[in-house]
Amino acid sequence: MTQFYQQYPKVLVAVDCIIFGFDEGQLRILVGKRKMDPGRGEWSLYGGFVNTDESIDEAANRVILELTGLRNLYIRQVGAFGRVDRDPGERVISIAYYALINVKDYDKALREQHNLEWVNIQDMPTLYSDHNEMVRRARKMMRQKISSEPIGFNLLPNLFTLTQLQKLYEAVMGEEVDKRNFRKRIKEMDFIEKTELIDKENSKRGASLYRFNKRVYKDDPYFKL
Repeated sequence: MTQFYQQYPKVLVAVDCIIFGFDEGQLRILVGKRKMDPGRGEWSLYGGFVNTDESIDEAANRVILELTGLRNLYIRQVGAFGRVDRDPGERVISIAYYALINVKDYDKALREQHNLEWVNIQDMPTLYSDHNEMVRRARKMMRQKISSEPIGFNLLPNLFTLTQLQKLYEAVMGEEVDKRNFRKRIKEMDFIEKTELIDKENSKRGASLYRFNKRVYKDDPYFKL
């Protein structure tokens, strides 16, 4: 590091990561109890400080990899949070990111190692500092994107039923959608392919399984639900 800017005060830069998952018809986030002061024992998002040799995107990817063990996730920046009194321990500016994962891909042992829990977003507890606001902004971004970009498939297994897909959209949007119109729009999309497989585990009568074909979507990237 150089000796420039020595006359200016220094601040810490952190990243806080909102991990969204979808399970049993619920949109969920990963939260845990803080293991450090200030705020020890309070519910919190998972985060970390940015190292001097990495960008904020690299820091977010590092933290999310440490947390989930998963690579090539859908990750987007939410924004900067810099209220002067947001952290009583030190002057900290945090950059929030959100990631979408398939809950079934997440190693339960790794989650338990970090002492984290999946919490229904409708029952989200009061989180440390401004973390609740981070979650609210992230969900707002998801709502804006999920109807015009196929980001929701990141929350689903490779094979899914139309009922699962509909419940996902209802969970993200926070409202019911018309089943008939929803399925009509799905059938108009060539990149949502019906397979010959049947889901007998979650459906008594057996429901057809579908998959999202990324290659077909890239050839004609129009998506609107």
